[in-house]
Amino acid sequence: MKFTAAQIAGILEGEVVGNPNAEVYKLSKIEEGTDGSLTFLANPKYTPYIYSTRATITIVNHSFVPETEILTTLIKVDDAYLSFTRLLEFYDQARKASKNGIEPNTVISNNVTYGDGLYLGSFSYVGSNVKIGAHVKIYPNCYIGDNVTIGDNCTVFAGAKIYADTVIGQNCVIHSGVVIGADGFGFAPNKDGSYNKVPQIGNVILEDNVDIGAGTTIDRATMGSTVIRKGVKLDNQIMIAHNVEIGENTVIAAQTGVAGSTKIGKSCIIGGQVGIAGHLVIGNNVKIQAQSGIGKNIQDGETIQGTPALGYSDFNKAYVHFRNLPKIVAELNELQKTINKK
Repeated sequence: MKFTAAQIAGILEGEVVGNPNAEVYKLSKIEEGTDGSLTFLANPKYTPYIYSTRATITIVNHSFVPETEILTTLIKVDDAYLSFTRLLEFYDQARKASKNGIEPNTVISNNVTYGDGLYLGSFSYVGSNVKIGAHVKIYPNCYIGDNVTIGDNCTVFAGAKIYADTVIGQNCVIHSGVVIGADGFGFAPNKDGSYNKVPQIGNVILEDNVDIGAGTTIDRATMGSTVIRKGVKLDNQIMIAHNVEIGENTVIAAQTGVAGSTKIGKSCIIGGQVGIAGHLVIGNNVKIQAQSGIGKNIQDGETIQGTPALGYSDFNKAYVHFRNLPKIVAELNELQKTINKK
């Protein structure tokens, strides 16, 4: 699939500086550009590469003015990074659009409905009463349980498992190895030390524009729903327990675990390997640094770090003393000796 500089500029509402008929068919980093590739320049530290890149077309900000001769054709836009991201989305959608139809060795159960443009890969299973929207792509070896709803323009990559009664909105991406709707971790202790399983009869709801990274698991609710609000982005290998609610546009990095019934607010940024205890309330616009342990409620707008977590500035001040602790102890010992001599 080839595109000219003029066509790309039309998509991005940009201005061509150079050859409008220059053609590209692949994407590249600016330092690795080759003939036929499209790249971009957004970070100033990569500016030297624009004078040596062999990329055919480079997207730049309107403010960029070359200091010496360049070989690449420029497309000038308001924001080069966002424009390149738009092209990646365009390319990704074009690639997915090529996948259509139901491949052999699939199972589609009773009362299943689906919209135009469905792709269902080989060895996938679709349970009874499933509703699938238009232009949904379900790659091979996927499991879709009974009574699942999947909205328009969703992609479910190979090997994902979506348990019964899950509701998925529009424009969601579910990567390989994801498990949505497994039982919540609910067991009632007996006097003899054994446990009885508490039936988990709720479901999981993913609203629109949610991305779920590879290997992430989201448990169904004991009763009611585990809810992932619109625009949430979850990285790989995250654990979301039963009855958790994650607010709109919150992003969570890999290997984080959220225990049952915790509520996380809107537009939070949570680093990797964070552990969040159950039945907590995390406010809106909260930032949690990587490897923090959260054992209490957090107010709106806080930035915290540590285990147990402290306010971010308090942690940094305390860390200076942590590092100097051997020196401080030695000084205290010397002071004690001096006092004792007196």
